[in-house]
Amino acid sequence: MASMSTVFPKTSPFLSQPLTKPHKSDSITTSISFPSRNRSLRTLRVRARLIEPDGGKLVDLVVSEPRRREKKHEAADLPKVRLTVIDLQWMHVLSEGWASPLRGFMRESEFLQTLHFNLLNLDDGSVVNMSVPIVLAIDDQQKALIGESKRVALVDSDDNPIAILNDIEIYKHPKEERIARTWGTTAPGLPYVEEAITNAGDWLIGGDLEVLEPVKYNDGLDRFRLSPFELRKELEKRGADAVFAFQLRNPVHNGHALLMTDTRRRLLEMGYKNPILLLHPLGGFTKADDVPLSWRMKQHEKVLEDGVLDPKTTVVSIFPSPMLYAGPTEVQWHAKARINAGANFYIVGRDPAGMGHPVEKRDLYDADHGKKVLSMAPGLERLNILPFRVAAYDKTQGKMAFFDPSRAQDFLFISGTKMRALAKNRENPPDGFMCPGGWKVLVDYYDSLTVTGNTKLPEKIPV
Repeated sequence: MASMSTVFPKTSPFLSQPLTKPHKSDSITTSISFPSRNRSLRTLRVRARLIEPDGGKLVDLVVSEPRRREKKHEAADLPKVRLTVIDLQWMHVLSEGWASPLRGFMRESEFLQTLHFNLLNLDDGSVVNMSVPIVLAIDDQQKALIGESKRVALVDSDDNPIAILNDIEIYKHPKEERIARTWGTTAPGLPYVEEAITNAGDWLIGGDLEVLEPVKYNDGLDRFRLSPFELRKELEKRGADAVFAFQLRNPVHNGHALLMTDTRRRLLEMGYKNPILLLHPLGGFTKADDVPLSWRMKQHEKVLEDGVLDPKTTVVSIFPSPMLYAGPTEVQWHAKARINAGANFYIVGRDPAGMGHPVEKRDLYDADHGKKVLSMAPGLERLNILPFRVAAYDKTQGKMAFFDPSRAQDFLFISGTKMRALAKNRENPPDGFMCPGGWKVLVDYYDSLTVTGNTKLPEKIPV
């Protein structure tokens, strides 16, 4: 699991309505039309500067260096709550301001607003989107040990204090209600539920968080873990006047690259001078059959090295959130967090954050609901949603291209399942599907499973 240490420097179809090209000026302002809740058009004003974070200011919950020794002494005398790996990932998310303006694990009022309204009400009367509960579970024994204390120390697996939770509130953990509201089902087999909720305690503890040191994982990837503040600094350094975010938990193929490069072209046509891509793979918990983060990052680096994406206009960073596979509910969280990182455009694809039904042979969510929900979600009005155009392998051109239904016979759809099967079988996809260096990383990953004995692969997997 992650540890705490000293900070060191860290080195699609589009909109359903046409985009309006702005007048040329030093400070670009443009009008973009989107479908609104009442089916008329709503118009957003997009300015050539980084979008403000939710609540107007990024939350930073890491204790300043001069006060760390004092706070560690305080933590030593407090009741202790041991964090799981996923708990620590959520603490990381909170500490850097990805969930701004949230200042700690949710108290009951915040939990209920998130669970039932997908938002948080602020003191000034405004609302921000918040669709995923960020909570900390404890059991009866831990609750008894806390007693009347208003503060607890959060500790890692070795009982080292890593944070303090202040002005705490303990309340019931309504597991069935939480699961039903977040996933839309209580069917067995939901990966995050089985990992983090089913066997968790029957109480939730919320409060204001003080993290004693920045979170480090010491896995060779910390240089990619830029906080929202660091990302904003990098984007400003590069002179970004538009930032478009692309989240993924899979290797990048040339269809993804086509969507990303075409997005930049469209933004340039609108009049933006320097749109920057935030390529933002998810770095927290994922289900067992997903490609691990370290291998995905190696693959992403090869995509940049092979020139599939331009390093000058691409920022690659790791998003520390766990993955819930909660479909339209979760994709709101993914979009909201990117606002706090400075993104004002968000690319959304088919069935975002979705998965197959854990019991029945079908998708758990409607493939189009994610993008539809994002266009209507409260608190996300400032974010411009860019739905995918469908990309597939064009056999006549020998490369990935946008699907043309008038010549459907010319296109080959290679799903993620087919891609993984080819890699496991050490077979090559059609030329032009993925850059050679990136494909080799994927093949090497599946080879490593047979070498280490982590999984037993069949002799041949049908594609």
